[in-house]
Amino acid sequence: MRRARGPGSGRAAGSPEGSGPPEGSGPPGGAGSPGGSGSPRGSGAPRVPRITVLGSLNTDISLAVPHLPGPGETVLSAAGAAVGAGGKGANQAVAAARLSAAVRMVGCCGDDEFGARLRAGLAAEGVDASGVRVVAGAASGLALITVDAAGENAIAVAAGANGLAGPDEIAAAFGAPCDVLVASAEIPAAVLAGVLGRAREVGVTCVLNLAPAPDGAAGLLAGGVDWLVVNEQEAAVVLGRAVTGPPEAPAAASALAAMGAGNVVITLGAAGAVLAPAPGRSGAVAVPGFSVASVDSVGAGDAFVAALAVALAAEVGPLAAVRAACAAGAAATTRRGAQAALPRPADVLTATGTPWPVKAP
Repeated sequence: MRRARGPGSGRAAGSPEGSGPPEGSGPPGGAGSPGGSGSPRGSGAPRVPRITVLGSLNTDISLAVPHLPGPGETVLSAAGAAVGAGGKGANQAVAAARLSAAVRMVGCCGDDEFGARLRAGLAAEGVDASGVRVVAGAASGLALITVDAAGENAIAVAAGANGLAGPDEIAAAFGAPCDVLVASAEIPAAVLAGVLGRAREVGVTCVLNLAPAPDGAAGLLAGGVDWLVVNEQEAAVVLGRAVTGPPEAPAAASALAAMGAGNVVITLGAAGAVLAPAPGRSGAVAVPGFSVASVDSVGAGDAFVAALAVALAAEVGPLAAVRAACAAGAAATTRRGAQAALPRPADVLTATGTPWPVKAP
């Protein structure tokens, strides 16, 4: 499985650093919109954004290679393998915690050494891992990653216990209040469908990251979802047609919104992202990326999703929230690794010149 370079990043020059739409501009939506559970902040101190993440937990085994191997090709790595915590769900949980949110993680791991390390890693980052179910006799998820000299990557994933997520995880996702619920697609599609339905019932704002896009992904949007985040390849799977480059992204994002998403973001690597609101609002808007020295894009998409969720939970305007997410995604590409590279506010400022818009608790 090949993934595009991380959102909002790249070696090629993007827009001037720190530029972009004004705070709070753009189409309505976010945690304070209908279907969300955010509350007005009033005149007191900002409340810490509360994020629940439902998704996968994996151990990542990563190799730096001179180029990505082709079919049947063996490529030698000059360095040893790096072993670390990963999985889209766990990455998003850690990223949100580093960006000033209170985070709960919901998912499954095995009762093996990998699973114990994954839970301990979440706890060390301040993430509440009480929603992570340990499945007896199951192996924890595992990802094999190769990263080339330009920071591009190819990833193969063994789902392990992640594939055993079910009704228990749907219930656990709503076991405590949150401002935004993030759900990503390295778990069964039936679980995603159940969570989306429950979120609509109880009025919890949901950010759905269809990465990778599962079979029948279009059906997940039919009932409605507050926010959908996909890259070009994932958008193409959902739409059933090619989506190639920034010129095609606005129309693709609008088409996805017409399928049931309240707001759609298509990430475009170095070119930034496109935001399209639900039909009947203003049209799709391009959000410029950042020029950074990208070395590894593995965790960039997860940093983007987490940053968007935290910004929305803090009632940052939709367009400004996407811009902040582009900055966080770009910052994540400037260091190697998945969770190891996920940025804190100071890292976002250093890499992109953009202050993180959510105050630390």
